[in-house]
Amino acid sequence: MEKKTVLVTAIGSFSAASVIGSCKKEGYRVVGCDIYPAEWVASSLEVDRFYQAPLAADAELYLEFLERVCREEGIDFLIPLTDAEIDVLNGWRAAAGKLGVVVCLSPEKTIGVCRDKWAAARRLAEARVCRTIPTRRLTEVLAEEADTGYELLDYPLILKPVHGRSSQGLRIVQDAGQMRLEMERLRLLTDFYLMQPKIEGYVVTVDVVRGTIRDGQSADRVVCLPRRELLRTGNGAGTSVYVFRDARLEKQCAAAARVLDIRGCVNFEFVEEGDGIWYFLECNPRFSGGVAFSCMAGYDMAVNHLRCFAGEPIAPLGEIRNQYLVKRYAEYCTKVE
Repeated sequence: MEKKTVLVTAIGSFSAASVIGSCKKEGYRVVGCDIYPAEWVASSLEVDRFYQAPLAADAELYLEFLERVCREEGIDFLIPLTDAEIDVLNGWRAAAGKLGVVVCLSPEKTIGVCRDKWAAARRLAEARVCRTIPTRRLTEVLAEEADTGYELLDYPLILKPVHGRSSQGLRIVQDAGQMRLEMERLRLLTDFYLMQPKIEGYVVTVDVVRGTIRDGQSADRVVCLPRRELLRTGNGAGTSVYVFRDARLEKQCAAAARVLDIRGCVNFEFVEEGDGIWYFLECNPRFSGGVAFSCMAGYDMAVNHLRCFAGEPIAPLGEIRNQYLVKRYAEYCTKVE
């Protein structure tokens, strides 16, 4: 039987090595692409074929590139690893289908909600499946608080883009003076920003995969594996984590996955205020940067993500022990001249 082929995008990103390794372990041929040349990307050494891609910001050029690669390589499944690509690919499914390609993403409407922090928080708050952070649109704050000079707000506060990613554009505001400066700076962008109280605590990332169970196409299984992020990079990727089991948090995540109609693997982020108190931050409709931690702990999220889109049942979680896991960087030679 001929091997199926997977195209993995943005293979210079944090999750790429784990995803590529899982796909190959499952018997897939793997094609990879990235905006940088192969010599700059260590994971280019791991794929069967590499292509340098244009920026997803140029949607027309990017989709022309993907169509060409899919035709040339006989791609069966496409796995995007970054939000910028997901935003472009979310509306490309019908065109991909004509090429015989399955875009491995949650439903189009689900992606739209998850990429909108305001909409996702409201959906979960209405469903009452988990705690959400009190959130206001900055336009509302401007209309209601400007006359007071923002003196009556309870600081510190966080300002963040509605459609932000990787902590880009996030601001921590400590007092009214700083708030006045930020509101002046964002005056033309208030429709696109949210304001929340800053809750102190660790970020908890939960890798979540939802798919069917064996002999039950109408039934589903949700597997959730949380980790407390002890050290993180500036763009929010965990480098030292504590993987743990908690039935209460996993139950909340499973319920949230069903409310949002997740398919395949995503990651939820919470801020942990205290024991058993988690506030929902966001749902990233893709692999987390630290998805390798879940694989190392004992559950392969990428393999089970692919199974969701190949029409196969996902595996149950099994026994996972609480454990500390850390990431370190390594050096590679990609080319000798």
